[in-house]
Amino acid sequence: MSKKWVEREASAWVDQGIVTREQADRIIGLYEDKKHAVGLLPILGSVLVGLGILSFIAANWQDIPQLLRLLLIVLVMCGFYAGGEAATRRGAQKLGIALAGLGVVSFGGGIILIGQMFHLVAYNAGSFILWAAAGALAAYMYRSRYLYLLALLLFDAAQVYSVASFGSFSYTAFLLMAAGLGYYGWKFRSDLLVWCFSLSVTAHALMWVLSEEYKFMWMFIPALALYVLGDWLKERRGAYALQAAPLAAAFVFGVFMVLIGGEWSERSLREGLSPEPLAYLSALGVLFAASLAGKSMRGRLSTAYEWVLFVPFFYLSAGIYVMYLLSLFFFSLYVLWRGYAESWRFKINFGTALFICSTLVAYGKLTWDFMDKSLFFIIGGVLLIGLSWFLNRKNKQVLHDAGEGNRDA
Repeated sequence: MSKKWVEREASAWVDQGIVTREQADRIIGLYEDKKHAVGLLPILGSVLVGLGILSFIAANWQDIPQLLRLLLIVLVMCGFYAGGEAATRRGAQKLGIALAGLGVVSFGGGIILIGQMFHLVAYNAGSFILWAAAGALAAYMYRSRYLYLLALLLFDAAQVYSVASFGSFSYTAFLLMAAGLGYYGWKFRSDLLVWCFSLSVTAHALMWVLSEEYKFMWMFIPALALYVLGDWLKERRGAYALQAAPLAAAFVFGVFMVLIGGEWSERSLREGLSPEPLAYLSALGVLFAASLAGKSMRGRLSTAYEWVLFVPFFYLSAGIYVMYLLSLFFFSLYVLWRGYAESWRFKINFGTALFICSTLVAYGKLTWDFMDKSLFFIIGGVLLIGLSWFLNRKNKQVLHDAGEGNRDA
């Protein structure tokens, strides 16, 4: 809740006689005027300084004696860490975290440069994993979202490096990320960090099936395990943050199947996507049962409708893209309905965006082949504007009615 919002609402409270002007001023005084843009300046500055140092050293690296290079790497890294610790102890938290972030960057840069100096050959992604682990340790020490996201990005980079350079999935990187950063997000209850963690796990699942050359749909099993874990969490918003990435991946896959999957032959579809039915459906059934149990325990059984995105329609012999299109519409309408029922603005807006996306996907699929292209874009634009106007009008009306109901109560 921002101070500007409280100031705006406090005037209405005074006019309605809910509080006096003195009470409103006292309430406003409880909220600090956070200067987010100013707080970001040290972090942005640290990024620019880090890039400048790396580019300068890279340009002049060959002219520096080898022993001096090694000493320079150690001094730069230790200097940034020491500066970050000193700034943090003096109360300059943002500056301290920015310098600690530069320490993490210089640590990884030092690993790479030392490898080049002594012509070390890498046979796995161990250097990147060590770099990411240092970032995770720094995130724990300073309890910083910035350092957490940096560590998460480094673990993702380690996995990409392992798959692209060595053709193998790094289970070490995945397990360290899942255990270390997953526990951090759960412990400090940050929806943003949990959402980013969920996105990274889903991306790792995709790289897993690509590197191991499994059927593509196997990526949804670890992603669904993450979704099921969210069903067992007590906090509703934390559960949604954990489940957002698997649901987004399933929605994007549904869009893909509607737009492109219908052009594939049944044989191509099964060879490229479909796992062996017994194994896949068994794993899916176990996860579905665990999900229902968690939803029932937490009183969120109505969210079982979300599973419509995970139904394996690709096993059907006909009408595959139609079923995926219907699932997209069903899911978007479900999100809209839940948003209206809970008077949750974010969910209403998100459901609106999903419904418009589903409508445009259906429109493109059904009309692209036979309609004149200029007419296609004109009608599509009119349809998009009309839907946006109607749904936004409905959203404002529902939220206004909910606000009136709360005041009457």
